[in-house]
Amino acid sequence: MRVVIQRVKRSSVTIDGEVVGAIGAGLMILVGIEPSDTGADVDYLCGKISRLRIFDDENGVMNRSVTDVGGELLVVSQFTLFAQTSHGNRPSYIRAARPEQAVPLYEEFVGKLEVASGIKPQTGRFGAMMDVELINDGPVTIIIDSRQREF
Repeated sequence: MRVVIQRVKRSSVTIDGEVVGAIGAGLMILVGIEPSDTGADVDYLCGKISRLRIFDDENGVMNRSVTDVGGELLVVSQFTLFAQTSHGNRPSYIRAARPEQAVPLYEEFVGKLEVASGIKPQTGRFGAMMDVELINDGPVTIIIDSRQREF
């Protein structure tokens, strides 16, 4: 499982002209799922994201989590995070999990992130064509892959 976390001033997801999820300051999280992912990957990432200290403290040092600052969360599924680009110029998405496996893990991720952070995440809609808008704050962008765990 792979996530791209962006510290944002605000972010939103629009589908067919309708805003389906929007937040103010907080984290915009893109989530990619591959076939070998399990609930253990979900647990690891939700814990890591909820504790990730990437917001400034009173001294301007990134020392606070999204929970510490009362931030918000927006979670969007993104199968293209597992694009393979080694052969030719057209990406292959064979490493991304099929919807029948990915949807339950995505939903588990959203639920467990709420439990771990105490913040109810806003979401996009799995599999939909979405317009994602954001103002990256910093910019701060962090990529975490559950296969490359850092302790």
